[in-house]
Formats: sequence, C-alpha cells, structure tokens
Amino acid sequence: MKNNYLLALLSAFLLWLGWPPIPYSSPLLFIGFVPLLIAVENIIRNETFQKKGRKVFLTAGLTAVVWNTASIYWVYNSISAVMPSFAAVIISLIPFCLGATLMAVAFWLYGQLRRKTNIMLSLFGLMGFWISYEFLHESWDLAFPWMTLGNGFASFHQLVQWYEITGVYGGTIWIWLVNILVFTLYLNRKRFYPIKRKIVPIAVLTAVLLIPSTYSLIRYVNYEEYQNPAQIVVVQPNIDPYIKFNISPEEQLNTLFSLSNSVAKPNTEFFIWPETALSQNGDFDEENFRETYSYQRILKFLDQYKNGNVLSGIESYQLYNDAKTPTAREIAPHVYQDNFNAATLIDYSSKLQFYHKSKLVPGVEQMPFGAAMNILKPLFKAFGGTTGGYGKQAEPSVFYAQSGIGAAPVICYESIWGNYVAKYVKKGAQFIAIITNDGWWGNTSGKDQHLQYAKLRAIENRRWVARSANTGISGFINQRGDIVQQTKWWQPAALNQEINLNEEITFYTQAGDIAAYLGLAIALGGILILIVVRRKKELRKEKFPSHTLQGKRI
Repeated sequence: MKNNYLLALLSAFLLWLGWPPIPYSSPLLFIGFVPLLIAVENIIRNETFQKKGRKVFLTAGLTAVVWNTASIYWVYNSISAVMPSFAAVIISLIPFCLGATLMAVAFWLYGQLRRKTNIMLSLFGLMGFWISYEFLHESWDLAFPWMTLGNGFASFHQLVQWYEITGVYGGTIWIWLVNILVFTLYLNRKRFYPIKRKIVPIAVLTAVLLIPSTYSLIRYVNYEEYQNPAQIVVVQPNIDPYIKFNISPEEQLNTLFSLSNSVAKPNTEFFIWPETALSQNGDFDEENFRETYSYQRILKFLDQYKNGNVLSGIESYQLYNDAKTPTAREIAPHVYQDNFNAATLIDYSSKLQFYHKSKLVPGVEQMPFGAAMNILKPLFKAFGGTTGGYGKQAEPSVFYAQSGIGAAPVICYESIWGNYVAKYVKKGAQFIAIITNDGWWGNTSGKDQHLQYAKLRAIENRRWVARSANTGISGFINQRGDIVQQTKWWQPAALNQEINLNEEITFYTQAGDIAAYLGLAIALGGILILIVVRRKKELRKEKFPSHTLQGKRI
C-alpha cells in the first residue's frame, strides 16, 4: 500500500508542476493521472485488500489534497491576514479539501465501475465522473471552479486556440483522453489488458495529441483581428485593501485621475478602474449617486475627453420598501437595504449604468446554503463582505457607451466562469473589461493564475481583455490570448492600448459548455450501469437464497 501512496504523491507532483503559472509546463497534465491510475489498479487487483473502495478514495484523495493545496495555497494568505492563524487554517481547509473530496469521489465511483465492468468502459466513466465534479463545483453555493482541468492550459494557450469551439471543458476531455490512452499502453505492457494490434492505441494516442495541437498552432499563427480600433486605458492605483478606508475618497480619486491622465489620449474611449475603486464609508446609494461628490468630480475629469467613459468598480446599495430580495436587510421599519459589489459606467449621457456582481465568493460575499452556515458569519465579516451577503443580479449585462461600444463588466471572481463571460459577449459586448482586487492574496501565484485564466476568456470569445487590478496585475490581452502589456505587482501604474473591437460570435459563445453536458451524459451512463449491476446481484441472491451454486459462493 505504501507504493500506492507514493504513486499518488507522484501524480500530485506532476499535476502541480503542470499547473499555472509555471510557463509551458501544461503538457505534464497529459500524464499527471497515470501514476494514480496505476495505484488504483493495484488496489483493485490485490486479492488480499479489504474495503477496496475506501482505499481507492483515500489514495485518490491524497493526490487531490496535495495537488489542490500546492496550487491554491494562497487562499490561506488571504484569510490569515484578517483573522488568527488557527482560524485561517480551519477556513482554508474548505477550499483545500472540498474540491479534493469531490475529485476522490469521482475516483471512488470509477473504482466501483472498474470492479463491475471492463477497463475501457470504466475509464470513460471516470472521465464523465470527473467532468460532473467540475460542473457541480462551478454551479452550487460553494462554487470554486479554479481547478477545472481545462484551466491548466492557461500557461500554454497556443495549444488550445480551439477553446473557441469547446471552452475549457474541451481541455478537460483532452487531458483525460491522453491519460487514459497512456494508461492503456501501460496495462498492455503489464499484460493486464492484451491488445492484438499494439500499433492501434499508439496511433490513436498520436492522433489525439497532434490533431488538436496542430490545428491550434495553425489557428494561432494565422489568426487575424478585424480592424476596429478603440483607445482604452486601464488604471492600477495600488491602494492597500487593508487600509483603504483610512484613505479619503478624495485622495483615492486624485490618484485615479492622475494615473489616467498620465497615459490618456484625446480620443480615449474607456478608462477602466478596478474593483471597488469608488467607495466610501456607508457605500453609495445608486438612486442618488449623481448628487455625490465623486460623480461630479468624474464628470469634470471627462471634460478633457470628448468620447470618454469611466468604467469603475463601486460599492453601492439600493433601498426598498419591503424585502424585495433574499439578501435585503431591514435597517429601519419598512426600509430594506441591499449592498452590492458592483460596476458602473459614467459618461455625459443621462443614463447611469450599474452592474451587480453575480458570481459571489462563498463566505466572503455570500453565505452558502443560507441559514445552515450562519455560524460562520462573524469569521467572514472581516473580509469586507457583509454578514448577510451581497445582493446580485441573475444575468450579466453589457455597458454601452454613447458611441455604441459594448463592454463586458466582469468583476474579479467572475472571470473564471467561461460560460458566464460568454453570456456578456452573446449580449453584445465587443471587449471584456475585468476589474479586480487581487491584493487580498499578497504576492503569491494566485494573482498570476487569475491573470492567465483571463487569456482563456479572450480565446473562447475572440475578444480583447482589458484588465484593471487594484494592486496588480493589470494589462491587455489580445484575441489570441497573448498578454500584450502588463504592469508589475504592487506598483501604481496606468496603461494605454489601442484594441480591436469584435462583433463576431464564436461557436463556444453561441453554444456554451456542450462538452460539459457530454461528460454529464457519460457519468449518468456509468451510474446506470452500477445500478443495473447491483440490481442483478440482488435478484440473484433472491433466486439462490442459500448463496451457493455447485459448491461455489455466489
């Protein structure tokens, strides 16, 4: 059993080494699961082992916990900055272990299927179970799709230009197909899975590796953007999020104006400021925002730029006469308030546009599963979230400038949802504006991963990404996923870039995560097989109650 755990640790090391932000290492993901698959096969074939399902779960869980923790260790950094270390460790175990548990469940189901059906059917079942875990982990109240396998190619985006067709779930399928084929060759070599013509799996493996890669490289080299220029400025004010409210709103605005003016041109159309760039004690009432000092100062700033728009993060609220939403809290008799982590578009038109962040961070911005998690509210309040949770809107909305340009206001965490970002584009966004505040994590790989994942959104939708991060990393990403400009960490900066707007819709933008639904269908088939096999076994026991047949146990 010790050797199996060593194999599990080898898988964890390969998967971590192949994960962003390590550049060009993602091909290691093609063999990352092979040692773990060998360990699971050893457990299943060992006749002396008892409770094989439990051993499979623990072995796979070891790989998942080590890989997850090594890749997202920065979660602890962000939590330990606002609460005692012992509490931070406990809270960190949720993201470290929850996803890992779901991964281990996928392998446990594979182990059950492997013991009841043939090897190839069970391996494809494993791929389906894994995709089902990924789909669940981006859909429920504890959503954290950071470790979706297809994200692993963010550091080698030249290989996945075909994400414009499949999205990141296509990458998950690609990784699993290659791992399965390599594992099949191993089984053949050990004579566990005899293959009459060995050239067949080798040829299939070669094709599965080369066809997507070759297509992608050709697409990358030959891709040309339609010329439709727009001048964009992104600003990185570098305001420490932990002391933000010790700095006056006027001083913060002066920093934003100074940096914006330092690189702007007379024809600049969008100034993009980061998440919560506009804030004050008590937040802004959206109904009366036009009367505020901040709004009037921004209008005066825009006097210099005929076509200028400010797209900024803002902390805002709305007031209601009744509990209009589940997150509205009564602050006075018959007065209810909803707080938002929001974005706003400010220009000289009479229309003031707001977008309320929809994909909220569990715990920090929304309390998962409502009342069941109320006990954790005091721990998360220190993050700057609200104890009752932020309000949100169900669907993304596009900001339109007076000139007609459509921008997708994507706030921080939302940028790791490919299908959600695609909805902005489907509704008319011609470029993607990501506003974020990665300062909570410190100078860790979290900020680099977050930047690199944005490259995948550019490819999926063939849209430029303009990224404004409070403390870094800000930058521009073109429609091929290349980072054209970027700032340094923890330095005030501003960048100007002429981008190309795009109105074409990719297949992925139009169709969404079809690849995920394929995986769900495969998983459902695997579950049905397990149910049928179990039912047959029960029927045989009913038919032969003595449990014997010709001297042998049934």
